[in-house]
Amino acid sequence: MSIKSISLVAVLLAAIFAGAYWLGANRDAENSAPTISEIQDWNRPAAAAGGKGATQPTKAAQNPKFTHFHIGNRNVKSIFAEQKIVWVGTSGGVIRYSSEDDDYRLFDVRNGLLANGVFHVSRWTEDKMLVGTYGGGLAIYDETKDKFEIFNVPEGLADAFVYDVLVMPDGDMWIATWSGANRVKNGQLSDPDAWETYTVENTGGGLPNDWVYGLALGKNGEVWLATEGGLARFQNDRWDNWNHQDGQGAAYELVKGDNTFGTDPATMSSHHARQKVEMGLQQVDTAYNPNYIVALEVDTDGIVWVGTWGGGLARFDGEKYVNYTVQDGLPSNHVFMLHQDEQGILWVGTSNGVAQVNDGKFENYLTIHEGLYSNTVFSMATQQDDLLWIGSFGGVTRLQR
Repeated sequence: MSIKSISLVAVLLAAIFAGAYWLGANRDAENSAPTISEIQDWNRPAAAAGGKGATQPTKAAQNPKFTHFHIGNRNVKSIFAEQKIVWVGTSGGVIRYSSEDDDYRLFDVRNGLLANGVFHVSRWTEDKMLVGTYGGGLAIYDETKDKFEIFNVPEGLADAFVYDVLVMPDGDMWIATWSGANRVKNGQLSDPDAWETYTVENTGGGLPNDWVYGLALGKNGEVWLATEGGLARFQNDRWDNWNHQDGQGAAYELVKGDNTFGTDPATMSSHHARQKVEMGLQQVDTAYNPNYIVALEVDTDGIVWVGTWGGGLARFDGEKYVNYTVQDGLPSNHVFMLHQDEQGILWVGTSNGVAQVNDGKFENYLTIHEGLYSNTVFSMATQQDDLLWIGSFGGVTRLQR
């Protein structure tokens, strides 16, 4: 795909965001309820819970391939696209958007969620959606009943902060949380005996860190887990893990000159301050932790791709890592999103836009100058093969290829 670089007039305040806000240290910031004025630019709603749009989404300046959808002062951490419907998980609730008739509906604490911060949204069954929330547990939305069912710590959830959900081919459901990972046998959420919790302690260190940020299904049926302390694999009831000592993420000396964030998260969060000591990063005073996996993707060849917090992008074949940084063409060493689309193209979303990676080379860069809403990219989904939905701070970009 070839995309011409053209000028786009945009207002971008990405510099005000430090990693602690983006990635979870500031829990309250992810749960504030949106006001109507903050989401009115998506389409002006008739009511808080939804309504027919009275205005059209804006076109990116001078480039009709790009359309912007505004959500106000919010992050878009997850997007799930179906044939005619797009589900957008934001830090102010879930937006269900019909691209066919330009209609949308907002789901938040006013109509069933226990927390507005949403890190994950995906399809579970024909009529049920999975919503992982930031402090409100796992919410199951039944489209037939138009009702949420909440599963939280009393039901067996390891923590009320849910970052990702993976449904296995055999029906087992894995849930990534702030305090370990859950496996729910056959997805029987209402059965207390079906719930299992894996932590650093009860796996004997097999799970390297209890903050599990992402999940992915491997080519051979294994489960890959992205944590704050490295990469883990669960296969045939066995745990294996890898981190920076094994080659994950570039060394600080190689990336410190390209680090665009001058703020040390340890100065903003007791959690990150403790993490810094645990990881032996006391000499680092910027946003850098190569053990911390922010984005995870397993491609169709079974290669595991790992996006780190300041340590660049890592390619893992099960035995060794190859790391890519700004010096290799990566847009930024802070990688927030990885997505392989229906054409097999691997997209890398960073704090400085998006690029495709092909045989270790980066190409087809997208930033605000080409038409992105924001350079800070958190999520992506493919719709009908020719539409890309790209989630960032403040809005969503729809790209017509």
